[in-house]
Amino acid sequence: MCGRFSLTVEGDAVADYFHIQNVSVHYQPDHNIAPGQIIPVITGAHDKRVLSLMRWGLIPSWAKVSSIGYKMFNARAETIDQKPSFRSAFFRRRCLIPVDSFYEWRQQGEPPLRIYLPDKPLFALAGIWELWKSNKGEQILSCSIITTEPNDFMQDIHNRMPVILNDEEKIINWLEGTIPDDLKELLVPYSGQIAAEPYPLHVQ
Repeated sequence: MCGRFSLTVEGDAVADYFHIQNVSVHYQPDHNIAPGQIIPVITGAHDKRVLSLMRWGLIPSWAKVSSIGYKMFNARAETIDQKPSFRSAFFRRRCLIPVDSFYEWRQQGEPPLRIYLPDKPLFALAGIWELWKSNKGEQILSCSIITTEPNDFMQDIHNRMPVILNDEEKIINWLEGTIPDDLKELLVPYSGQIAAEPYPLHVQ
């Protein structure tokens, strides 16, 4: 799974890296981002990409209460087009979550491993998003990070890993594609170089 990540740069750096024309939102760079927090998310076509703020933990549009989102911070690639909670978003509302690392724990009580791409200062995780409205008029944008099977590097660390999209063509296809089979082909273990190092992350 992917339950913690970091994004330690300002919005302007994210905009430059991912070709976002206009950034009107502000967030606090953070080494320790957890489910339930408000995070920056990229949506839109290549020439009209937008950086928005969403709650990490997808709330299906049909949910009666928003608290269900705290359990839905990850969506499995293998079943994302089948699960009622994620299916509609997969077909219609896909996004990118910009990060500079994510964390996994090998054993409880040990510091986590900070996992990053040594040749890239930033990278994108594949995600989906929803707009939830309560019966009292409250509206919440929320998202989930998609996970897949581990690659050779990750399999000794965890049995899942987030889907990493670090190629511009794949990013465009994910945000703008319409054919479900083609979209599913993007949700595979990352084939590029990955590194990991222990990191003294404080978890409450």
